[in-house]
Amino acid sequence: MTRRLIVTDLDRTLLNAAHDVDALTVETFRALEAEGHHLAIASGRHYRDILPIRDKLGVAAHIISSNGAYVHGPDDALVSADPLASWLALDLIAFDRPPGVRLNLYRDDEWLIDAPAPSLLALHEHTGFSYRVADLDALDGHGIGKVLYIGEPELLAALEGQIRSRLGDNLHLTYSLANSLEIMGRGVNKGAAVQRLLDSLGLAPSACIAFGDNLNDTEMLNLAGHAYIMDNAHPELEGRVPRGIRIGRHDEMAVAQRLRDHFGLSP
Repeated sequence: MTRRLIVTDLDRTLLNAAHDVDALTVETFRALEAEGHHLAIASGRHYRDILPIRDKLGVAAHIISSNGAYVHGPDDALVSADPLASWLALDLIAFDRPPGVRLNLYRDDEWLIDAPAPSLLALHEHTGFSYRVADLDALDGHGIGKVLYIGEPELLAALEGQIRSRLGDNLHLTYSLANSLEIMGRGVNKGAAVQRLLDSLGLAPSACIAFGDNLNDTEMLNLAGHAYIMDNAHPELEGRVPRGIRIGRHDEMAVAQRLRDHFGLSP
């Protein structure tokens, strides 16, 4: 049997409409692990926000968090870390942003935010992960894996243009949702992290099966030998991943269904 690396995004991909995992998804991932395949979760979420989901799946999966800034092994050991340079983080913190746009930082073991935003917590209800309101201007800029601006898409588009003009050569900018502008260091993305993981496992990209739904999945999907795009994906994603195959929706357990078909698992 040829071992594969199966890597999946979470929100609007593996997770259902309630931001949780379905029983069939759990059963499928456990069956694939029993067959000897390697599993990985690749998300824009913070590492600590992903752990409870992996625990519910009940598998020894690698975790790629903050869009590739951090990679942890199935034993929770830190495999690689690529945080923003402190001067870049400080520049982004100090960047003039429109009223109503929330500044978030994924730092070490914390999610920091510049002001309360209770509406953001629904996404994390099943993991219990929450932000801490902090004086972000007082930080030293160290240990920040991802800077996240959350706001209306038109406000973020203008902010993105300004950041690209001033700092773009040093950064990787992407979106996980239309209202979530996510910024990591240059060259930091899910695809680069998956490539490092493949190298460590001694596998070629052709042995990788990947699932995603949004622009922050672009590099990962283009790397994978088998790339699957959710039917509820961002409208631009399919054009950015020419080899991608469209499957069903995240709230229809499409990832589990496709994996069961691919590997011939019993209904």
